[in-house]
Amino acid sequence: MIGITMGDPGGIGPEVVVKALNDPALRERAGFVILGLGSSLHRAAGAAGIKPFWRSVGPGEPYGVAPGVVLIDDELGTGAANDPLLAHAQPFAPEDSALGGQLSLAWVEQAIKMAKPKWAGGARLDAIVTAPISKRSWALSGEYKFAGHTGLIAARFGAMKYAMMFVSPVLNVILVTDHMPLKHMVHAITPETVRATIELGHEACKRLGIAMPRIAVCGLNPHAGEHGVIGDEDGRFIQPGIEQAHARGIDASGPFPGDTIFRRALRGPGRTPEFDLVVAMYHDQGLIPVKLLAWDRAVNVTVGLPITRTSPDHGTAFDIAGQNKANPGSMVAAIELAIRMVQTDLSGV
Repeated sequence: MIGITMGDPGGIGPEVVVKALNDPALRERAGFVILGLGSSLHRAAGAAGIKPFWRSVGPGEPYGVAPGVVLIDDELGTGAANDPLLAHAQPFAPEDSALGGQLSLAWVEQAIKMAKPKWAGGARLDAIVTAPISKRSWALSGEYKFAGHTGLIAARFGAMKYAMMFVSPVLNVILVTDHMPLKHMVHAITPETVRATIELGHEACKRLGIAMPRIAVCGLNPHAGEHGVIGDEDGRFIQPGIEQAHARGIDASGPFPGDTIFRRALRGPGRTPEFDLVVAMYHDQGLIPVKLLAWDRAVNVTVGLPITRTSPDHGTAFDIAGQNKANPGSMVAAIELAIRMVQTDLSGV
């Protein structure tokens, strides 16, 4: 059972969810539960010329477990989402809003409850796939503690060690720090956080079917510090973390200059990569190559959780929302990877 949260109702979440699940072959591979708004999904389907393929139930109603798609529609119920805008099924403006933040946050919280072992409201979710949210909309709704999905979901599951990993056909990257200002990021890089991220990446690669992962670790400074000439953080913090991971039997090496190491991990026709995963120190260091090379194929995976959670690697794209221009490729990849990882977990491989 795969739970899909619709994301910000003013963004492209409804569109990429509808387009991704429009493939009958994909719908046969699992049961899907969407948490969102019926009006938004119907509007996206109509714009794309897609005949609705889901059945709708209200919050708290039984939803079954067979392959297929069920929408738990907040417009059929009451509670936090019972707002006059919803009662009239008005389109959401493609912009940040308190209501958009309130709704998208509530859907994620509900999916988390449905994924926990003691969930008693119906079939338990085996994985969560999250469509894009607006961090500013969450803040406008009053959620200031968490900047996005990753920290919130990790906290709700009590995960002490977790990381953002990006999986694509051409490059796999995991981050030591994620949505953090650069002025704070430097202090968050320690031998322990570097080692823990390497370990999380190693285990995630094994879940992806890589028996003996080869892991490259980026430096922080230009040229990985040039032996301390351009900063000493690489030698003081990153190198010891690599050595600790290596002592635990993990094939990790570095630190390597961030401007060249990603080429050595690229996969594709005519390429034999030296590494299966690159550990990046901060968000843009790792995400620039991923989004440049695999914009519509990369998947964000939160590793370190007791459940599979994936997401497309793009945002709300307010600039094209509601125009039937969104590419569902990353959402398709996120759903397919969630199914693959759940099947691996259930098989015990």
